[in-house]
Formats: sequence, C-alpha cells, structure tokens
Amino acid sequence: MKKIVRILISILFGGVIFGLFKIVDQFYGVTLRFTYFVSSNAAKLIPFLLLWVFAAIIFYILFSNTLTQWLFTQMNHWEERLSMMSLKELLVTIGSILVGLIIANLLGIAVLQYRFIGTTIVIFLNIILGYLGYRIAQRKKEDIDLFELCATSEENFAKPKILDTSVIIDGRILDILRTGFIEGTIVVPNFILAELRHIADSSDTLKRNRGRRGLDILNEMQKQLKIPVEIVDLDYKDIEEVDSKLLKVAEEMNAVIVTNDFNLNKVADFQGVEVFNINELANAIKPVVLPGEEMVVTVIKDGKEDEQGIGYLNDGTMIVIEGGKRSIGKTIEVLVTSVLQTAAGRMIFTKIKDQAF
Repeated sequence: MKKIVRILISILFGGVIFGLFKIVDQFYGVTLRFTYFVSSNAAKLIPFLLLWVFAAIIFYILFSNTLTQWLFTQMNHWEERLSMMSLKELLVTIGSILVGLIIANLLGIAVLQYRFIGTTIVIFLNIILGYLGYRIAQRKKEDIDLFELCATSEENFAKPKILDTSVIIDGRILDILRTGFIEGTIVVPNFILAELRHIADSSDTLKRNRGRRGLDILNEMQKQLKIPVEIVDLDYKDIEEVDSKLLKVAEEMNAVIVTNDFNLNKVADFQGVEVFNINELANAIKPVVLPGEEMVVTVIKDGKEDEQGIGYLNDGTMIVIEGGKRSIGKTIEVLVTSVLQTAAGRMIFTKIKDQAF
C-alpha cells in the first residue's frame, strides 16, 4: 500500500513540475522543440513529459518514503481523533469544512480563467479555508454546547442548575431533586466530574469515601430523576481554579450554581451569579422556635459553661440546656429562652422545665 502511495505522490509531483514549466512556456515563450523524427505538435510536449518523468523519479528516490511515512502517521492521528468525536461534534466539523470549501470555490471562480495557475490557487484556497473551517468548529464546540443547553432551559422555562463538588458529595441534593422543587436541566461540567474522580482516587480514606459517595450520587441522579442530568464537556484551560471555572460557565449559560461552599456563595454574589445554597435551604425549612415554647430533648454531653448540657434536634440543631449537665443521658422537657442564628447554623438556649420558675 505504501509503495503505491509513493508512486502516486511522485507522479503528482512530476505533474506539478510539468505544469510549472507549461506556465513558464506560456508566459515567456520558452518552448523546447525536437525537430527530428516527430511532428511539431508532439515536439512541444516531449521535453515537458520527459521532465515530468525525471522529476517523478528523483522525487520517488529522495523524498517519497519520508513523505509517505508522514502521511500515514497523520492519517492514523486523524483516524483516532475522529473516532473520539461524538456524532454531534463530527457533524458540526464536517459542516464547517463544507462551508469553507464552498467559500473557497466561490472565490476561485474569478481566477479559474488563468488555466493552471488559477487551478493551483483554487486548490490552495480549498486547503486553507477547509482547514480554517475545521479549526473554527473545534474552537467553538464549547459555544455550541452552551447554546444547546440555553435552548433547553428556555424550553423548560427554567435556568440550568450547575452542581459543584461540595453539594454532590453532601448528597442532600438528590432528595431535594426528587421532591421536584428544583426545575431545569441539572448540569455537571466535566471538570467537576474529574475532581470527584481525583478525590475518589485519594490515598486518604476519608477523602476516598467522600469521592466515591459523590460518584454514587451522580449515578443515582441519572437513573432515578425525571429531570435531565447532563455531563457537559466544558472546560477553560486558561483558568486553573474549579470555582472560577464554575462562575465562568454560570455567567455564559445564565445558569444557577447549586453549592454548600460558603466562600463560593459570597464570590458568586459579588459577581452577580445566582446561587442556591443547600445549607441556607436547610436552615430555612427548620421549624420556627419561639421563646417560651416547650420541647423534649435528650442531653448528650456537657457544654462549655459550667452546668450546661448539650442536645440536638433531629435536624441537627444544637440545644444548649442551662443546668443540664446533671441530666446527661436522660430525656427531659425544657423551655426555650432564646434562639441564636449564626452563619454556621442555629442554636437554641433552654432551661429545664422544672427549674424554669
């Protein structure tokens, strides 16, 4: 196969040399003629044909092997690259190349009248504009993904929701999505998935378990949820931090970031990016407790202050019980004295009911 390609390339090169000398002859009148044994018309072509054969032989001996190896290497490279493309990327790439070729041929109509040189220009235009179409398709495929997701969000009348690593590992997002309170396409950029995989491969046992939990949550989302969950091939190689990439994607998609990260929440607010914070949601749906109300709580441990006891509600809210140290391990009735809301959550201060008066 390679030998046939070498021969064809050499013949093609000889043809190029033949054409160049024809141009020289056409413009400068330099025609070599054999005046013996042949007619004048045939004599015009014989020196050029001999030149064609000679150039092809020289090229075959000196350059054809190297060029053929390079061509086969490039063919294997492009075969692997095309096989890795999705059908959508392949269609977009082919479409862009066809547009480039159409433009090249439209421009080439004006120079075709110049015979060989016009044909050469058209060939070069096809190569250059076809390659330009391919490069544009590769560089703009991220924008095509963004347009596709934005169109989906307009159909659903809801902005896409981008999940960050913390909220996936936390796991509560799965239960929230099951309730149907969050609408729109759920988007997981590939760099978030890569971060989860990196955590799941960590040598630290705790990190490894958290990463695997996050991957399990994603699998359950794709299998159980009715709303679409998409893993999107979006990345910004000029941006290193994952949080900065998330903000960039959210800005371009006009999407909402769903997170547990307090710092990411603040930066997003500063940049005008909409955020859903699961911790804020959890605090918002906790039952309202007013001073004077009664509740039943189990004292778990002693508090920081003398004679204080600590208990917890089912939602994790800390209960500080004045004088509760002596009741550790017991379930008692208490009266609410005050409620303190902090960035970390809510704390309820109480007194033992029998000692409240």
